Amino acid sequence: MLSRFQSRILLVLAALLLPVLHAAAQTADSPEMADALRQNGKIYVVVAVIAVVLAGLLFYLISLDRKLTRLEQETRDS
Repeated sequence: MLSRFQSRILLVLAALLLPVLHAAAQTADSPEMADALRQNGKIYVVVAVIAVVLAGLLFYLISLDRKLTRLEQETRDS
């Protein structure tokens, strides 16, 4: 079961990703920079870096939520 904070994180991530998916679904000419990165194989490096940064932020937020939950329980018990 997800906590309220984790469900809010998922909701925010979904809200941020939906416009990206919509923009990717459009059939327009791709920018020259993307073509050059794709030809050189560097686009995968860009995608990997973005994925690592987002995963790090998600891990940080989840760990912060757990710490706050633990502190709230300690204050209730005191």
